[in-house]
Amino acid sequence: MTEPVLVREQRGNVLVLRLNRPDARNALSAALVSELGLAFDAAEHNPEVRCIVLTGTGDRAFCAGMDLADFALGAAGDFDPAGTAAFGRFMAGGLTRPVVGAAQATAVAGGFELLLACDLVVASDAAKFGLPEVKRGLFPAGGGVFLGTRIPLAIALELTLTGDPVDATRAAALGLVNEVVPAAEVLDAALRLAERIARNGPLALQATKQMVRVAVADYAAAQTLQEEWQPRVFGSNDAKEGATAFIEKRDPMWTGT
Repeated sequence: MTEPVLVREQRGNVLVLRLNRPDARNALSAALVSELGLAFDAAEHNPEVRCIVLTGTGDRAFCAGMDLADFALGAAGDFDPAGTAAFGRFMAGGLTRPVVGAAQATAVAGGFELLLACDLVVASDAAKFGLPEVKRGLFPAGGGVFLGTRIPLAIALELTLTGDPVDATRAAALGLVNEVVPAAEVLDAALRLAERIARNGPLALQATKQMVRVAVADYAAAQTLQEEWQPRVFGSNDAKEGATAFIEKRDPMWTGT
């Protein structure tokens, strides 16, 4: 049986995960959701992983969203609940590791929401993005209804109420994509971005990601988090190492403590 998620490689402190259902346009089956969650969970417990790159197999789609055939059959399967829980944390922005989405092709519906859950996105210049759920009598329940927290309300309503896609250029102009490159260069560009992130202090990355994400929806909660994180991060071994490495003009040796 083909593995729904491939752990393609670990390059330094960057782990590459690949959605691996190209015949189904990498649609989100119950098995894929569970296995992706387990891969995220394993990465969170691996101190050697400081950043994750998420991409897809094939040139037809990064992810076509929910597997409607799987959904219609009510497929549940005997999947590890830890995987489903970790996938839910990722979709809610709660994964401790930064995630760079590498959209080598089009992402729609739940596939686009998967990208929205990533912290940064590199996209193919041929890719399109959209939330077409209303065309099927549904609504984007995987986070798409909160698009107005990311872009102007009128644009969020345009995308969600028409269900029409936008191209990569417009997605980048709206701030939904960080970088647009030819399809063949997407993974390399995402890896370069992830490697820049992974050079930084792991504890500082975790704290920063959490606070910046929370501040979008709840500024007061982010201030409380800052008060909690500041003594822990500023008093950490990594903070001391960062200052020492700067003085000694060398790369820091992080321990995450």
